[in-house]
Parts: sequence; C-alpha cells; structure tokens
Amino acid sequence: MKIRKGDKVIVIAGKDKGLVGKVLHAYPKIESLIVEGVNMKKRHRRPTKSGQHGQIIDKANPIHISNVQLVDPKENKPTRVRYEYKKGKKVRVAVKSKTELAS
Repeated sequence: MKIRKGDKVIVIAGKDKGLVGKVLHAYPKIESLIVEGVNMKKRHRRPTKSGQHGQIIDKANPIHISNVQLVDPKENKPTRVRYEYKKGKKVRVAVKSKTELAS
C-alpha cells in the first residue's frame, strides 16, 4: 500500500469528493484508510450511568484506498506514487513533481 499514516490525501470519488485530510489509520489487509473529516457517520450513544446524558458522536469510518489520492507536497495537487531506489534505499516519490515523500 503506497499511502501511509500521516499522509495528506484528497478524496477523488464518493460523497466526500474534493475533501482533503490527513490519514489517521491505514488498514493494508482490507485496503482502507481512515481520513480525518471524511466519511463521517453519526453514532448514537446511550447513557451508561444514572444521571448521564445520551449523546450523538461523529465517527470517521474507513474509505477504500482507490477513492483517495496522495496530495503532492510541491504542487498541492493529486498525484500517484512510485517507488525508486536512492543510495540503496527504497523511497516513495511523487510522480508529478518527482519529489521524495517522507516515510
């Protein structure tokens, strides 16, 4: 999976198309990500103790990796990612601007 935790991504498909956010969690086995502020669902919580109030919580749900693209740090536009070997190390590189991405 070429997108990792902490990357800045843009949603390219779905109801949240166009939103930009930071990846909070990555799930490689199911090819999904949790992106901050994207795919939010309402969760109704019951009061657990007497005297406590019920509440509605916004929760970020996973989004499939095919619906997001990495944001190029140089141009601030969506880009693909490729791997290159530099000084014997495998590094991620943005395709559009050819800048090295932080690992």
